[in-house]
Amino acid sequence: MFKIPNYILAFSSALLLSASWLTPFTFLIFFAFVPLFVLEDAIYNSSTIKRKKLKIIGLIYLAFFIWNTLVTWWISYASFGGAAMAIISNSAFMCIIFMQWHHLKVRVNKSWAIWLIIPLWLGYEYGNTLWDLTWTWLTLGNVFAFSHNWIQWYEFTGTSGGSLWVLIVNISIYNLIQSKTYSLKHILKPVLFMMIPIIISLLILTLKQSILNKSSAKIPSYKTLIIQPNVDPYNEKFYFEPEVQLSNVLKQISEKLDSTIQFLVLPETFLTENIFEGKEKDSFSIQFLKDSILKKFPNIVIITGASTLYVYKPNETKSATAQKFNDANEYYDSFNTAIQLNDSLISFYHKSKLVPGVERMPFPALLKPLEGLAIDLGGTIGSLGSQDYRTVFYSHNKKVGIAPVICYESVYSDYVTQYVRNGANLIFIITNDGWWENTPGHRQHLAYARLRAIETRREIARCANTGISCFITPFGEIEQATTYWEKASIIKQMTPQNSQTWYVKYGDLISYSASLAAILLIVWSQILRFKKS
Repeated sequence: MFKIPNYILAFSSALLLSASWLTPFTFLIFFAFVPLFVLEDAIYNSSTIKRKKLKIIGLIYLAFFIWNTLVTWWISYASFGGAAMAIISNSAFMCIIFMQWHHLKVRVNKSWAIWLIIPLWLGYEYGNTLWDLTWTWLTLGNVFAFSHNWIQWYEFTGTSGGSLWVLIVNISIYNLIQSKTYSLKHILKPVLFMMIPIIISLLILTLKQSILNKSSAKIPSYKTLIIQPNVDPYNEKFYFEPEVQLSNVLKQISEKLDSTIQFLVLPETFLTENIFEGKEKDSFSIQFLKDSILKKFPNIVIITGASTLYVYKPNETKSATAQKFNDANEYYDSFNTAIQLNDSLISFYHKSKLVPGVERMPFPALLKPLEGLAIDLGGTIGSLGSQDYRTVFYSHNKKVGIAPVICYESVYSDYVTQYVRNGANLIFIITNDGWWENTPGHRQHLAYARLRAIETRREIARCANTGISCFITPFGEIEQATTYWEKASIIKQMTPQNSQTWYVKYGDLISYSASLAAILLIVWSQILRFKKS
């Protein structure tokens, strides 16, 4: 019988994983891990291969490295070093988890041990959302952002439900291949595992859409204006004077602004002037927005991105990211901030899921001396500050709560639900996707926002400096999408929803359970190791 070379199996897995992200053929993800399972089993049970563990590690790492490279190479436009670090380290972490499963499988020595990769992998994916080196772009459940009608049940499970689905189907197909029994009964099992969640999703979509449409007709809507300024982040955004950019945008929106607009949304770091919190009256940008827009239209609420600084009082406890002024004995924190501005109030939310190596030096309490090596993407250099609480902005009548999600934060499902638990009934995502040029990066980033809409059943207004600005329905449908590298403005009546999904109410139960199970399995693996010794 013809035997597929192990290196071909590794390449096959890498290409299947990559194609499921980069092509319309999302279903390929259901076969992508099968070659890795075949490879691991073939090498371990071979009587001729020497240094089996090293061989498995090398080929598994190669597969994950190719996958990470093909799907996320575009990070190199922002920083080649950052891209190399993300790809090399993320591939290594995936390989470590796979090898942990391999060791456990060998020590258990039972046919059912293949299923133990599920809690280990899901536990890894959840743990990867929590620490300072977080990079969750390739969480398996994210792949269905490109086939969102398949996963309307994310309102119960979140993205981890998609990861669980991927692994279950892959294992079922692998077991079918290993059994070498291709009767209708045996083939039907993986087919059902693949198709039943899709059928359930389509039923949810059919039932819930009609229910939500009827309820939305009775709820007041709010006219929202999104502005895409399309300022080149490399050559214009942080080099023009603030008044130039503000004046340009005011010209862009002058025909759109009227007394019916209730929310005006501007992108991440739109205000390039460093604004000192507590001294907003000294800010040219804040005063410009008040004088040019809010005096004429006092009912408008402006949501915009900015770079802000907080100066610590002499006896105030400083954070691990605090920096000292060069010319004064004072400390401050820099923030990537969302600002809510109306005629009588200004509120701040500090971006708290920060991009490792770009906005934050990992483990700042330990590595603070190295923070000057952080990559400069405009404005501040070094580790930015953050906050623990997910701030919600409110409309004038207090009936609309806005989740001010900033850029990278929109990739984190359990994180975004915290805004909704705190009272958000609409989600505004402000971002600047121009760093990655016209690559798959900004399109993937947009697609992931669909998952947040489904998980929370909230409408989303997505405002990009450049990239793709749009509105997203609670079912993940994209409306009025702009194109890359264009000035644009779009308007929609947005309807807030107050009910909470199962996922919002109870959190990521799959990930919590899998993480606990993974810890217990790792402990059990070590016990088996020493017992065998």
